[in-house]
Amino acid sequence: MEIRKIETNKKKYLDLLLLADEQESMIDRYLERGDMFVILNTNLEPVSSAVVTDEGDSVCELKSLAVSPQYQRKGYGKQMVDFLCKRYADKFKYMIVGTGESAETMSFYKKCGFKYSHIVPDFFTANYDHPIVENGITLKDMVYFRKELSV
Repeated sequence: MEIRKIETNKKKYLDLLLLADEQESMIDRYLERGDMFVILNTNLEPVSSAVVTDEGDSVCELKSLAVSPQYQRKGYGKQMVDFLCKRYADKFKYMIVGTGESAETMSFYKKCGFKYSHIVPDFFTANYDHPIVENGITLKDMVYFRKELSV
């Protein structure tokens, strides 16, 4: 497995990005201004993807962390988060991540060392053109977590 930064043709990985953020117009808001990374398997097929954006004030945001269904629950998501936290520790003080109120997803970020930060009420209902359902839950609010990055 190899983690590679994607400099051009980021939309080539749209299918993977859509696993994490299912509306392309929302992905378009941050894809080009962010740094994109993919984990490639030995056949150079994408296994996981993520985008990191500079949000100012020594804060970066992890967006669209996704793992292909056949590779989920095998450590690739955590591997990507750990890699990105190390990579950006010398440039940013904090990494934040926003997610829906799915217990499974929130638990994942807590296991990766993130702590609850704040909620953006009605984020999903106000910004998406259709209901977003995750693990049987229709998402309404965006829950943010924050992790202090250390060099």
